[in-house]
Amino acid sequence: MDHSVAEERAGEAEHEAHARSDTAARDATAAQAIDAALIEEAVGGRLEAFNQLVTRHQDHLFALVYRLVPDRDQAADVVQEAFFSAYRNMAAFRGGSVRSWLSRIAVNGAMDLQRSRRRRPSQPYPEFEDESWQPPAEPGIEPENRALATERAGLLASALADLPDEQRNCIVLYDVEGFDYAEIAGIMRVEVGTVKSRIHRGRLALRRALAPHRELFRG
Repeated sequence: MDHSVAEERAGEAEHEAHARSDTAARDATAAQAIDAALIEEAVGGRLEAFNQLVTRHQDHLFALVYRLVPDRDQAADVVQEAFFSAYRNMAAFRGGSVRSWLSRIAVNGAMDLQRSRRRRPSQPYPEFEDESWQPPAEPGIEPENRALATERAGLLASALADLPDEQRNCIVLYDVEGFDYAEIAGIMRVEVGTVKSRIHRGRLALRRALAPHRELFRG
């Protein structure tokens, strides 16, 4: 391929990546504005506004909690209680991302359940037999790629479920949810160094667990 053509294509790809990033940023800003307006209306007594918040965020919260508590019924209960808690404490919301605020409430509920389960041992984690813990697949994805993504996700979810709660929580919050070390430390009430250590140990354990399937995760 001609060098100038390669450079041109590389430039086009970079431009498209920047455009996608800008679009995602604008979408996130717009979503935050809608959420903030709904919170304000709900605090003012409009229940339907809070119901709209539930509709906007329930799938995300379920996917998040199910990664921490891989039992569908228990995860659904945690999410429901998280929304109840959010409704009771709406007046205490001080701005920022409503999604992050709801996620923190749900994560705290999931960790409460984890602690309760350790005190009263129950059944071990179930197998991940379906995709209900995952957000819906992007439209337009080829069936073969979708099947591959599902297989990868199932293996990763199973490996995550085998981690100690503390390591799994930190990895999900950092690698999946995008919280920074300080935010995770605040949620989990530990030092930042402890968060980093748990993420490091958890990643090593995941790498060992997924080693037999390394070909599936390449590319």
